Amino acid sequence: MFDKLEVVEKRYEELTQMISDPNIISNQAEWQKLMKEHASIEEVVLKYREYKKEKQSMEEAKEMLQDPELKELAEAEFYEAKERLPQIEEELKILLIPKDPDDDKNIICEIRAGAGGEEAALFAGTLFRMYTMYSEKKNWKLEILNENETELGGYKEITFMITGKGVYSRLKFESGVHRVQRVPDTESSGRIHTSTATVAVLPVVEDVEIEINPADIKMEVFRSSGAGGQHINKTSSAVRLIHEPTGIVVECQTERSQFQNRDNAMKMLRTKLYEIEKQKQDSEVANARKSQVGSGDRSEKIRTYNYPQGRITDHRIGMSIYQMENFLNGDIDEMIDNLIAADRAEKLQGENE
Repeated sequence: MFDKLEVVEKRYEELTQMISDPNIISNQAEWQKLMKEHASIEEVVLKYREYKKEKQSMEEAKEMLQDPELKELAEAEFYEAKERLPQIEEELKILLIPKDPDDDKNIICEIRAGAGGEEAALFAGTLFRMYTMYSEKKNWKLEILNENETELGGYKEITFMITGKGVYSRLKFESGVHRVQRVPDTESSGRIHTSTATVAVLPVVEDVEIEINPADIKMEVFRSSGAGGQHINKTSSAVRLIHEPTGIVVECQTERSQFQNRDNAMKMLRTKLYEIEKQKQDSEVANARKSQVGSGDRSEKIRTYNYPQGRITDHRIGMSIYQMENFLNGDIDEMIDNLIAADRAEKLQGENE
């Protein structure tokens, strides 16, 4: 590990000199690329320097132990540094785990009602409200891109974009099947029903990251409509894009202008094509052992919301929270923090094997 850290520190020092070079600064594209690399390794380098400083303090205190007048002070410094070193070492191990390149990206999230009819659509609405309230707590911006609302206020499907700092890093583990067990408002006999909704969290990609041939896209325009077929407006501003090579279809109908809807639909299409490419790459380099936390398999049941018991259970990490109302009001950080910790632990284990 320490050989690797020496290499990273040397590269950091090289980059520090390079980003101050006027010739490189004049080439903005190259300068920004180097600045990004510099920033990406800065945290690990600073932590490594902290480790080396602590180790040096321990060695100096060890020498001072020979002096009777300084022995008491030296002992305190020695044991303080000795206690701190393993802690810094663990922090360094975590920092050396390869970072997901998509962690800082914004997301496009799709929630679709699964098994359970109208009750599943209402649950999809509950999940959308939960992510909306979580976004508000994080000061993120949420924008609806497409929605198919039902008469009772649920959603057959809803697609939205969340923009802000580190959105994907916090929400990427939400992908999968969410299951609800509750007595529906529509059920007169009081029987508990089980319904599902599927959540897909995709990182938003820039134009340069995925190229799309305009000739491969077929565009259709139609009138935006709400629940029950009521027209939101009378002009054909809603846009449907069909990517003919893959058969992917995306729709956007929430903006008033056709241009804005097309722009948002293109973002959705790029994001979906990027996800396909990413899954191909992941499967090529994947370990034989499937990741328990981060597989993001949309067919996999990841969480159960049991209303009678007031319990939310995440099946990937075996964690239960008994604060249903708070959780559905967007207090989901505790669950997310534990998912991130479990993913890190799994990756650390993989590094050590």
